[in-house]
Amino acid sequence: MSNINTQIPDFTTEAFHNGVFKKISKKDVLGKWSVFVFYPADFTFVCPTELGDVADHYEELQKMGVEVYSVSTDTHFVHKAWHEASDTIKKIKFPMLGDASGKITRGFGVMIEDDGQALRGTFVVNPEGVIKTAEIHDLGIGRSAEELVRKVQAAQYVANNDGEVCPAKWKPGNTTLKPGLDLVGKI
Repeated sequence: MSNINTQIPDFTTEAFHNGVFKKISKKDVLGKWSVFVFYPADFTFVCPTELGDVADHYEELQKMGVEVYSVSTDTHFVHKAWHEASDTIKKIKFPMLGDASGKITRGFGVMIEDDGQALRGTFVVNPEGVIKTAEIHDLGIGRSAEELVRKVQAAQYVANNDGEVCPAKWKPGNTTLKPGLDLVGKI
């Protein structure tokens, strides 16, 4: 079952962010665009490459009014230890949410129950808390933050331009489409 156009789950959790522990809840997410980046576990292999890639694009996302939340079923304590141990993870400026109970991970539909870990899932959420894009990968397949930025740009454009849609590979400044009878069979 798709979670596109559904509300994100209610949650309150501890996070590691900018050197401190802090509580983050659904209420903190509402009112701005958000990206949730789920990954299997700290101190692993593909995960730091993905999170490092998102960290490299974080300033660009912030300029677009987007907050990023990385989530794994590790605790906020493990996130802190990983942040201190890894040069790649030290680059992270966004909140790293602990989800030891798996409630958030299950709420987004990416929990691997037998392993107690998340699939690689990326969700773009609008300011009302509604999921607009979902990308889910198997554990061995990394994601691209560059494509994530493009998806956020497209989601924001569609939200602000009623009746227009963004075709494949659309980037700001490119032509959009206005679905209608005149386009049927002409693309």
